[in-house]
Amino acid sequence: MTYTTNSTQTNTKLWLAVKQRRQAAGFTVVEMLTAVAIFGILATVAVPSFSSLIASQRASAMATDIYVALVESRSEAVKRNVNVTLAQSSGGWHAGWMIQAPDPNNGSNTLTLESHSVATGTGISGPDNVVYQSSGRVQGNSAPCFGITATQGSSSAQKWVTIDLSGRPLVKTSSCS
Repeated sequence: MTYTTNSTQTNTKLWLAVKQRRQAAGFTVVEMLTAVAIFGILATVAVPSFSSLIASQRASAMATDIYVALVESRSEAVKRNVNVTLAQSSGGWHAGWMIQAPDPNNGSNTLTLESHSVATGTGISGPDNVVYQSSGRVQGNSAPCFGITATQGSSSAQKWVTIDLSGRPLVKTSSCS
């Protein structure tokens, strides 16, 4: 018994076999180049947005670090019943800061309770030091204020940490007044 097939059926079967092989092979070069081009365009548009986000987060993180140092200084002053100082490191605020209190065993010596360094890409301006009295209030007649500026690429962000005379610190997005 012999079977005969016409050329249309044979062509259809071959076409289906080629189509199945092509589907299993993956992406074509044109499809891959198109996807890479679209990804490149989206990445170019998104990079400036990420720069401003990174700068904003750096400024917020550094403002929070200063806020925590101020709260800790105030707490130590009340706890120890002595004046406690938050002072800049020898290279200025951009080099970091330390919390200092008088040594209870020898009043002429100073203990460094904590020291902190600053992240790269941030700048801090503020008073030379902040002295908390044993009552938790800030020494002096003016309210201290710190300005924090963080940069990432061409983007920059600013935060401020103010301290009222009662000693309570506050992180702000508007400048000190």
